[in-house]
Amino acid sequence: MEAGNARSGLALRIAIVVLFAGGIAVFFALGGQDYLDLATIKRHRDALIAFADAHFVAALALGFLVYAGAVALSLPGGLVLSLTMGFVFGRWVGTALVVVAATVGATLVFLAARYLFADAARRRMGAVGERINAGFTENAFSYLLFLRLVPVFPFFIINLAPAFTTIPLRTYVLATAIGIVPGSFVFVNLGQTLAHIDSLQGLVSLDVLGGLGLLALFALVPVIVQTIRGRRARAAK
Repeated sequence: MEAGNARSGLALRIAIVVLFAGGIAVFFALGGQDYLDLATIKRHRDALIAFADAHFVAALALGFLVYAGAVALSLPGGLVLSLTMGFVFGRWVGTALVVVAATVGATLVFLAARYLFADAARRRMGAVGERINAGFTENAFSYLLFLRLVPVFPFFIINLAPAFTTIPLRTYVLATAIGIVPGSFVFVNLGQTLAHIDSLQGLVSLDVLGGLGLLALFALVPVIVQTIRGRRARAAK
């Protein structure tokens, strides 16, 4: 019985690796990076809008699958896709679509990495890994919300790293969905002016980055308060 379960577990792990690796290989083999290029999207802007006007539900479904798939496979082009959702669906529908699709894609990465690598990684890190895990998990929502809000951390890294802790899935999903709303809105909103965007460089001003940074600091307030209370409690003993 145990041998059968072990074989089933191994087969599932191999299937997950093949699915992710195969998806990435197909993307580059078919020249997917060329489609997720700003110039290419701008050339097809009118056709995309016309398709969405004629087949709105199908366009929503297709946009969701493309965005969630890109996030799940950690493919380049997330910024271009956010801009695209903005000019195709508008700021509100586009933001909602991006947030839901990105959360689903990130959750798929999280679950796959946790199933494949988390236990072995924590065992290899030993006591150090356990301390890191305990510290992060204790305030998991605040820490993850901070990481999601700060625009300087690569999205795919934040998708993967929490999988090696024991953070609850519900906490991961909730912090991800809330944390990506501000940044998603900024880029989706910019997408409405896609015809006037010639480069991805300098799209976000220092004021916007500063605002996102302040939001991220607010996410750490509960952690700071808890730390201060803990120190006071220890000092009073």
